[in-house]
Amino acid sequence: MNTIDEVIARMDQIVADCKSKNNRIGFFAVLYRQVTIRIKKGILNSEFEDNPRMEKLDVIFAKRFIDAYDGYNSGLKITESWAWAFGATKETKHLVLQHLLLGINAHINLDLGIAAVETMEGEDLLSLENDFNKINDVLAELVDNVKSNIGNMSPFFNKFIRFAKGKEEILVNFSIKLARDGAWKFARKYRNSEDKAGSIQKRDKAISLLAKGLTNPGLQLRFWVWLIGLAEWKSVPEIMDQLDTAT
Repeated sequence: MNTIDEVIARMDQIVADCKSKNNRIGFFAVLYRQVTIRIKKGILNSEFEDNPRMEKLDVIFAKRFIDAYDGYNSGLKITESWAWAFGATKETKHLVLQHLLLGINAHINLDLGIAAVETMEGEDLLSLENDFNKINDVLAELVDNVKSNIGNMSPFFNKFIRFAKGKEEILVNFSIKLARDGAWKFARKYRNSEDKAGSIQKRDKAISLLAKGLTNPGLQLRFWVWLIGLAEWKSVPEIMDQLDTAT
């Protein structure tokens, strides 16, 4: 893949495949397709400091998710962070929000820093920072819309958010801004690392621990997660269609 249109076409295939197979990976795939379409619009409207560079970043970034998806389905070894996200889709006990955050966790906390360095190979990484942040702004905006939308398919979700407010729980306090800042810090370290593979492995292990926290909420919230799950929609295609309206 070399263009954002090719990425969108592949994301269309993944979304359709997940929908036909009732695969909960489709929850994140729908959100990520929206992000990619929004970035394409931004490129066409010259919203970024370097629009051709942004397309290159988007393609490299998206390819990490697509390769992880293809690798997982082929039984190949993938990063622990994505293995946690994909593995969680085999269980129906996890909430829609958990699936979305697991995907965001792997893609922002691990993949984005790597993609940034690969995009800027031989060039000054610091010149990418503003456009790097804009990708996260797009994602944060869409996630806010999704959270508002989840109440339509999960009757107790809004009560859960009010109950959990202020609690030290990664499930409810996951911050895309903090993830972005951490990803940028990692990108700078990764750029200067002499052992790139080792750096990825170390970072992946740390991010997989965050994934564990997202799938295993603290004791106080377990009852709420169970309760929300009872009332949340069960049809994967219907949930994906509803998520696709959160633009």
